[in-house]
Amino acid sequence: MTTPPNQPPQYPAYSAPQPMSPSDEKMWATLVHIGGIFSNFLVPLLGYLILKDRGPFVRAHTAGALNFHLTMLIAAVVGMILTLVIVGIFILIAVGILAVVLPIIAAVKANNGEWYTYPLSITFVS
Repeated sequence: MTTPPNQPPQYPAYSAPQPMSPSDEKMWATLVHIGGIFSNFLVPLLGYLILKDRGPFVRAHTAGALNFHLTMLIAAVVGMILTLVIVGIFILIAVGILAVVLPIIAAVKANNGEWYTYPLSITFVS
């Protein structure tokens, strides 16, 4: 089938993303928090971009995870620069501990269906 001349091609209508069930929202929020431990900000970024319109719970958790991991990335860069004056070593140790412990706490909260806000996090996206 071809379109007749002088007529624009027909495309399917755009439909908004369908909301997820609460159990799916909890699962994806949990996975985004755990994925952030292993990939820094990449999994939270992809999760936020793909899932932000699928429900308020998953949007809040993916945005929180992304904000936290971007904050930790900035703190790690500052720590690397400050290793020249020894203080940076302590900053890097703190960032390493926080980047593992707080996402685990957030993942447990998300899996239980609870809202969670990371402490020490700068809000870049909401």
